[in-house]
Amino acid sequence: MATWSNLGFQDSASPLMEQLIFFHDHAMVVLIMITMFVTYMMSTLFFNTFTNRFLLENQAIEVIWTILPALILIFIALPSLRLLYLLDEVNSPSITIKTVGHQWYWSYEYSDFLQVEFDSYMSPSNEMPNMGYRLLDVDNRTTLPIDTQVRVLVTAADVIHSWTIPALGVKADAIPGRLNQVSFTINRPGLFFGQCSEICGANHSFMPIVIEAVSVDSFLKWISASTET
Repeated sequence: MATWSNLGFQDSASPLMEQLIFFHDHAMVVLIMITMFVTYMMSTLFFNTFTNRFLLENQAIEVIWTILPALILIFIALPSLRLLYLLDEVNSPSITIKTVGHQWYWSYEYSDFLQVEFDSYMSPSNEMPNMGYRLLDVDNRTTLPIDTQVRVLVTAADVIHSWTIPALGVKADAIPGRLNQVSFTINRPGLFFGQCSEICGANHSFMPIVIEAVSVDSFLKWISASTET
């Protein structure tokens, strides 16, 4: 989860988030190189009292500063397009759950397992344990297995919301009357926190998302206990 003074991304918990971090680092290297080069050129021209005659009506330099930015854009665009297709790919999901955004809470449906359904509200501060996460924890966590392809169908019952888990690299708008989907695989157990990322009303800041990633055996035990109740 994000902490104070943390300037980078959260530690990835899915292959998609790893690819997003790799692309971010790639783009940052290109941007830093461009910034350093432009700063150097501007500073040399600023402190140089004489005009460089090779920069006046020079077709060679015109060709260079036209082709070079095009090549730089290609080196950024190709990995970006690859990543966009990876994010939209859905590979035969083993589990499908449906999440519905409400003002101001989330509800979940495990339709593959005898209609396991529950609502997920933010835990009140006066009911939280000492080690709880204020404004981030919920009363009913979304339990999912690790190393399993998961598909999440996202919609809303009233206004537009956004279901977002930064550590998994997923974000999908919850739009009334429409189903969006995200697909991901969690590669390590743990708690992963998210929040609604679309301004949806007065209590927009108080509808967090918590995914509890567990082993497949623990997930099946949880499903069995949920169906019995």
